[in-house]
Amino acid sequence: MKKCLPGLFVIFMFLSCSEGEAEKYTAAGDALGTTYHITFFAEKELPVAEGLDSIFRVINTSMSTYQEDSDISRINNGNTGIQVDSNFMEVFKYSDKIYKESGGYFDPTVGLLVNAYGFGPEVNYEQPDARQIDSLMTYIGFNKLSLTEDDRVEKEVPGIYLDFNAIAKGYAIDVIARWFDNRGVDNYLIELGGELVAKGKNTDNDSSWKVAIDDPRQEEGERTFQTVMSLENSALATSGNYRKFRTDSLTGEAYVHTINPLTGKAQQSNLLSASVLAENCTLADGYATAFMALGLEKSKEMLQRIEGVEVYLIYAGGGNELQVFTSEGFKKYLQK
Repeated sequence: MKKCLPGLFVIFMFLSCSEGEAEKYTAAGDALGTTYHITFFAEKELPVAEGLDSIFRVINTSMSTYQEDSDISRINNGNTGIQVDSNFMEVFKYSDKIYKESGGYFDPTVGLLVNAYGFGPEVNYEQPDARQIDSLMTYIGFNKLSLTEDDRVEKEVPGIYLDFNAIAKGYAIDVIARWFDNRGVDNYLIELGGELVAKGKNTDNDSSWKVAIDDPRQEEGERTFQTVMSLENSALATSGNYRKFRTDSLTGEAYVHTINPLTGKAQQSNLLSASVLAENCTLADGYATAFMALGLEKSKEMLQRIEGVEVYLIYAGGGNELQVFTSEGFKKYLQK
């Protein structure tokens, strides 16, 4: 979970009013260490600010590694008596599903390796020696964790560090979507940190919701798009290494560093961005992270083993040109 900001900043606007018709509302603010934007159509004003504040507070209390008294932080610090809530259990079970389907490439216990290599916002790549890697691999492996019958997390190795950052943002969007569904809202677009759920239509113009996939070549401060999509009743998540790829001095080709959780070693990958459509945003978020770890060819292989997942993969081809692999099901969402 990304760092939560002090307090929840919400901008809430009522945009249109037509007697007897649903009205357009928007909400925007900061939460879970990122920003969110919501547009929805409802026949009456809803307590959105209060609802979002409650959702973000509960999720942070359960799964924020930046909140010292959260359940996940206390579990990471060795407290074996924590009974986790339903949010934690749902994310744990989805993580286990993707961990198994990806052959271990999606692994919420990989954080210790990430830190050892110096990966982060500044991409300070370092190379730990073989002894360090072997030592850390003792604590890597989601299969070394289990949920007990009384809702506690049991570890095979006490020092395992659990981090749901790669999937919890998508889960938060799904929880927000349920909040709107339970209040009879049929048309909305929820975006949180670039992940989103679209339901129904944009009734302003009676059309599908229009969303974009970022261009990984964009410079700092820019916002350029690779493509635009039309979505209805879909969840979309993108994982990428924007502005974090390098150029091989020998081949001249672009690549990024990614950690192989099975070996503990960092390897070069030409996959720069993975955008995923799935039945919910929790899965889309987790699969997008898995594909980035798998790389292009292994991602294609995994797609043959799973159902209900469509992808748009941007990778560096020969001559440093961007190439795109698009699954058949994804193509129908792209604007001509």
